[in-house]
Amino acid sequence: MKLGYKLAAEAFGPKELIRQAIRAEQAGFDFVEISDHYHPWLDVQGHSPFAWNVLSAIAVQTRTLGLATGVTCPSVRYHPAIIAQAAATLAIISDGRFTLGVGSGERLNEHVVGQGFGSVRERHERLTEALDIINLLWQGGYQSYQGKHLQLEDARVFDLPETLPAIAVAAGGKVAAELAATHGSGLFATEPRADLVETFTAAGGKGPKYAEASVAWAPTEEAAVKEAHRTTRWAVTGWKVMAELPNPVNFEAASATVTEDDVRETFVCGPDPARYVESIQQYRDAGFDHIVLMNAGPDPDGFLDFFATELRDKL
Repeated sequence: MKLGYKLAAEAFGPKELIRQAIRAEQAGFDFVEISDHYHPWLDVQGHSPFAWNVLSAIAVQTRTLGLATGVTCPSVRYHPAIIAQAAATLAIISDGRFTLGVGSGERLNEHVVGQGFGSVRERHERLTEALDIINLLWQGGYQSYQGKHLQLEDARVFDLPETLPAIAVAAGGKVAAELAATHGSGLFATEPRADLVETFTAAGGKGPKYAEASVAWAPTEEAAVKEAHRTTRWAVTGWKVMAELPNPVNFEAASATVTEDDVRETFVCGPDPARYVESIQQYRDAGFDHIVLMNAGPDPDGFLDFFATELRDKL
């Protein structure tokens, strides 16, 4: 099992994210994963730097730390040809430490380019075509593609790594889990659902299986709950809400009725290592082998120290 630290790009600026990644490597984390957003979820978070710049800087300032996007939508705000090029370059810069996490996106980030944000079915179609294009370009040579939604004209990625990055496809259901197996080389989830892993493996999936676990560290449970509620209550609203709303002000309204008790039910809050171990074990039991701790507490350095001194050896 590999353990990862989530770089919350909505909550911190680029230099701070780079600093946290370096500290995460020192604390014993195996990899970091970064969200790839254009907007934060809530205005109170206040940030949203360009994830690819941040990852490149981390790659040259670390030595063993794995890197992953969690996740990039390669089919609306970006064209997949750009992501194919960016991921190949980052794989070279990082000496093979990069995993490309992809998904069908959220309106919050993708609507900004004015191309709309279609139905769930259309998003799956676009993601499938985007993966077709990325995989074509990673074969080398000049490639063209004519899809229902996306096209590629006589394009070539000149700088390809010796070993291509794994592509971990985000899945919340059967269709996406099967797509992860047929068009990707890894799975990405946000819940400890064994059915997703089973669907992925049954469809031929053999790569890494990533999952995010929501935690909030603070010296007291109450302090952890209060901070998670202040900045991260949007996470309680569910995927249908999270995928559809266009701006932070909408998430402010949608999460207005979320209570601190709701946060307690969703996040592991406070300083008790046993609760973290129990949560992580649920993901292990479901079949995930790359587990990312998404800390919504008020003190990133305190959490990293907690992981290094009280949690790592128990896992």
